Parts: sequence; structure tokens; C-alpha cells
Amino acid sequence: MSPNLILVIVAGVMVGTGVTLMLERSLTRILVGFVLIGNGLNVLLLIASGPAGRAPLIGEGEGPMSDPLPQAMALTAIVITMGVTAFGLALAYRAFQLTGTDDVQDDLEDDFIRRRAERDEASTTFEDTELDESLPDEEGADEPDDIGVSTDSPRGEDAR
Repeated sequence: MSPNLILVIVAGVMVGTGVTLMLERSLTRILVGFVLIGNGLNVLLLIASGPAGRAPLIGEGEGPMSDPLPQAMALTAIVITMGVTAFGLALAYRAFQLTGTDDVQDDLEDDFIRRRAERDEASTTFEDTELDESLPDEEGADEPDDIGVSTDSPRGEDAR
């Protein structure tokens, strides 16, 4: 197998494991999954950057040079992953202090929505009105005038 294929498999395993961990109920596993996904995507950026080459400096001779864009994107992704991980660790620690566990609790609103969906109820603000039959269909609609504004404007004739 070529090194690129091995790296693609490694990146796929990292992202797949990260997604599996993020589906768990523990905040610690969710954070580890997030870190694995970030590192897997950084490996994919490494693969996408192409073959190794010299640093792209002005005034250098001819020869293969590396593309600096994937390197800059990988550094940005590392910084963002680190920041979100630090924030997630702070949230997990605070949740552990308050609840004594790092399990994600069910939201009361989620339970309410699930019960409503099981009963097939609409919300109290939903208005189940039929379409007005007096409105013309698209096929029978009035032809627009030459500038693309129909003459039956709801604001009146001189709304242009």
C-alpha cells in the first residue's frame, strides 16, 4: 500500500472513531471525539497538500515547492480545535461540579417535543389554514408587464 492510502485509512479511522465517541452521553468522550475528528481532518489536509517540497520563498531557484495554503489551514484548524477543546473542558468541569457526573442530561424541551411528535400534535401557534381558492394558479396568473412587475400588486398601481 502507498503511504497516501495508509494516511487516508488512518484519517478515516480517526474521524469514524471521533464520530462514534461524539454520539456517547459522556462529555469526556464527546471531547475526545472532537479532538480525534480535528486530528483526522488535519491528516487529510496533510494528504491534500501534495508531495513535500522546498519552502516557497521569493527569489529561490526553480524546483518543486510546497503549497503553503494547506499548512496554514492545518495550523488554523489546530488552534480552533485547541480553543474549542479548552472551552469544552471548562464546560465539562463545571457540569461535573454542579451535577456530580459528566453525563449529558436530556433536555426537558426535547422530551416535550418527542411526546408531541408521538401524539402527532401541532404547536399552539400553528394555523392549519387552507390556501385561498381565489388566488390564481401559476399557469393562469396574469402576464407580467415589460419590467417584470405584475399589474395586480398588493400595494397598488403606483407602487413602482
